[in-house]
Amino acid sequence: MRGLLVLALAVGGLGLGACGFTPLYAQRGVVASLAAIEVTAPDGRAGFLIREHLDDAFGRNRAAPAAYRMQLAIAETRYPRGVRTDNVASRYEYVMTADYILTRLPSGAAAKKGRVRVELTYDSADQPYASVAAQQDAQERAAEEAARRIQLELAAWMATGEPSGPKKKG
Repeated sequence: MRGLLVLALAVGGLGLGACGFTPLYAQRGVVASLAAIEVTAPDGRAGFLIREHLDDAFGRNRAAPAAYRMQLAIAETRYPRGVRTDNVASRYEYVMTADYILTRLPSGAAAKKGRVRVELTYDSADQPYASVAAQQDAQERAAEEAARRIQLELAAWMATGEPSGPKKKG
């Protein structure tokens, strides 16, 4: 039985290797390039949260000089969604939009621009403290998801070959 299991795992591994599957982070330079991004976020709680999540996601190497600088602009909106009979919202939709510009250092030339939008909902309690805690939790979750999406966009962009300039038609 154990021999069959080992044989099945070996055949499965060979099959996966033969299909051309390459993990995103196996591309040379992706991890090092992500670690060389210095994130500049706007002031405030949302800016702090998304910068912290991006630094963690990129694995920022502070011992090496940054090769890129990311400038973030964050917009937040909150919409009442679940309205009770007394016209008080019991549920909210929280939307965070993060626009980013990645520039090369030291030249400052724009390398990539992007936008991610995260939408989520949360319950609002009658107690003020619980309501504030729920809103802050939504903000934390949105910042984490926005950072994850930005990381994936940049990793895919770096893995497929960072464009060096406009392509000529010919």
